[in-house]
Amino acid sequence: MIHRKKQRWIVFALLCLSLSVGLWAQAPDSTAKDKGSTDSASQPAATAPASQVDDTSYVIGADDILAISVWKEPEISRAVPVRSDGKISLPLVGEIQAAGRTPKQLKEDLTEKLKNYISEPEVTVIVQDSRSKKFNVMGQVARPGSYILSNSLTVLDALALAGGFRDFAKKKSIYVLRRNADGTDQRLPFNYKDVIAGKNVEQNVKLQPGDTLVVP
Repeated sequence: MIHRKKQRWIVFALLCLSLSVGLWAQAPDSTAKDKGSTDSASQPAATAPASQVDDTSYVIGADDILAISVWKEPEISRAVPVRSDGKISLPLVGEIQAAGRTPKQLKEDLTEKLKNYISEPEVTVIVQDSRSKKFNVMGQVARPGSYILSNSLTVLDALALAGGFRDFAKKKSIYVLRRNADGTDQRLPFNYKDVIAGKNVEQNVKLQPGDTLVVP
């Protein structure tokens, strides 16, 4: 009789142990969750890309959008477009010439003007949108559209930015449309196959603001 009771107690103990192991296996891994949340929180926040314009060499032009900030003067700080006459308007300053100046030069001009109204003004000028220095790519390229024109960008560079040719592009009949100062249009031919073969390399001209590269 005692032997049977002992057997029953052993079976009961084994069942309890089995149940405990099963519950332990199904329990969530709180350590892993905590670790995951810690890792996520420790990741640095995404930051806005820095301006790609060199404020000492970039020349402001008409249609550019400038972000002008005056420290502790929110009424003056704002984004302003450069008008077709090359000027911008700001409170206290009034109209001031922006086109033809670098952001650094314009900052100095604004600082000098604001000294009449503000003690030791701290001015920042950033080219928010470089609309005056853009060119267009049209036709049989992978990514047609408008692009910001950097210094010394050539036709070959522009084709690379646009992702290269589509299947049926006429590589010998490419041309650049350019508006001259007198308002007339100029058409500059570009034979891709010749240029990459080292022939007529003078066709690989530097692009100018407002140029349109056409790939038939």
